[in-house]
Amino acid sequence: MHQDELLQRITTRPDVFGGKPIIRDLRISVELVLSLLAQGESYDEILDDYPGMDQADINACLAYAHAVIAHDRIDRIAVAG
Repeated sequence: MHQDELLQRITTRPDVFGGKPIIRDLRISVELVLSLLAQGESYDEILDDYPGMDQADINACLAYAHAVIAHDRIDRIAVAG
């Protein structure tokens, strides 16, 4: 999946987590997923704990982190609400 397609899975809502980026409006923050990965959790463990997610959602979190660090444009992130 292309980075732009992955980034479309990330949304922000001012009323959810103070506007932090979340996955497909699931109320699962990008920050949480990145933290779990940094702690050594596997994709399978994360997906078992959060059944509404799929592998592309985790990849979307990584794509978002890359875009932020690389100072890429992230204007494709949908703002809801």
